[in-house]
Amino acid sequence: MLNENIKAIRKSKGLSQQELAVKLNVVRQTVSKWEQGLSVPDSDRLIAISEVFETSVSMLLGENVIEPEADDLKAISAKLEVINLQLAQRKIIRTRVLHWLLISLCIVITVIFAVLLASESSYLGWDYSDPETAVLGTAVHAFEWMFVRGAPIVLIGAGIGVFLTRKKE
Repeated sequence: MLNENIKAIRKSKGLSQQELAVKLNVVRQTVSKWEQGLSVPDSDRLIAISEVFETSVSMLLGENVIEPEADDLKAISAKLEVINLQLAQRKIIRTRVLHWLLISLCIVITVIFAVLLASESSYLGWDYSDPETAVLGTAVHAFEWMFVRGAPIVLIGAGIGVFLTRKKE
């Protein structure tokens, strides 16, 4: 809701992301991340946004508050904490998914290597006088050649990625 409100109010005021970023002393990408819901502004920045938009912080957060309360800062802080917890949970889930995808990539590369080793380049003994066999043999050889040269680099990168995304306790 905060992201949608920032975007809607910015557009209604006729400001571009760059113009808003300049007024808030941030980079345009920061405003973009706020509007996409990928991050949230801290409380000081939220107050600055409300001042630029000439609206209340409660309006930015989606509440229509007629009377300002003394506990506005506490309420804003609580909402930002909830949003930050949600963003942290998303990050944890993305990291876990990436971790398992990298492990899967390592397994797939290892299995393909094992299959290539077991087949011992059997296509080299094929009769290449038939055009279809020649094309298939060339394609298999090209795959094997590229795989043997590229897969170790990918395997090392995936191994490093697995190490970096492991669960830290």
